[in-house]
Amino acid sequence: MNQNRKLAQLMFKDNFMFGAVMVNEEICRNFLEMAVGIPIEKVEISKEKSMIYHPEYRGIRLDIIARDEKSTHYNVEMQVAKKSHLGKRARYYHSQMDMELLLTGEDYTLLPASYVIFICDFDPFDKKRYRYIFQNVCRETGLSMVDGSTTIFLSTCGENEAEVPENLIKFLKFVKADLTDSTRDYQDDFIRKIQESIAKIKGSREMEEKFMLLEELLRDERAGGEAKGLAMGKTKGKAESVLLLLEDLGPVPDELRKAILEEQDMDILSKYLKLAAHAGSIAYFMDGINQI
Repeated sequence: MNQNRKLAQLMFKDNFMFGAVMVNEEICRNFLEMAVGIPIEKVEISKEKSMIYHPEYRGIRLDIIARDEKSTHYNVEMQVAKKSHLGKRARYYHSQMDMELLLTGEDYTLLPASYVIFICDFDPFDKKRYRYIFQNVCRETGLSMVDGSTTIFLSTCGENEAEVPENLIKFLKFVKADLTDSTRDYQDDFIRKIQESIAKIKGSREMEEKFMLLEELLRDERAGGEAKGLAMGKTKGKAESVLLLLEDLGPVPDELRKAILEEQDMDILSKYLKLAAHAGSIAYFMDGINQI
């Protein structure tokens, strides 16, 4: 993420803007009706789980959690970069929604239907479809297991116009558009609502401050991850140096190898390295580490 990026440069597909727009319950309801293909009377957004409303929340989430009048639960997430584990991500989101409901004391037989929806600015399966809908189906018979869970992938790279609603195609073309093209008239009331919401958000001083805070939190999170990664890299490198010296002395027992690789204290690893450099045998090294 560009540290110098401004709120005015964001598009709907950018995580902050997506979240800021989709917490509008009317826009979210319109989207869900279009994506799922069923009428929905009312939607409630779990705003307490949104970064837009809780910028101090450290486990940063940039998806939308909602439920409708039938208690059907929805998790909607924008994806702009192709990832290899979206299926497992969907599984995690479904299980998370189920566990949250069960923790409230509900019997599992009363679990409501749940949808996990990914809006992808790429084709997740390279089949040139605008929409992929997954449910649990028996491979041998095609029989559907009605467990209430559905995963939907929407793709901006589809080519099967005759098989999906026109309004969904217009929406996905809007998602795919660049900053300039995303402001044109798509001849669609729903997209017009989104464009009006984006314009309002970009003109809000409060939203500008929240965006800047989110950028700062994400930078801090990345910096923390990079520091942790560097530290882990250093310990791994030193541990491998110890093993390299020991392998010159003979076969390294599996338990000893595991203990060295799992050691995270750099001071101890430094002592291991010095001991390995002077050890005349694996047995001498093992006796020595017992005294460290």
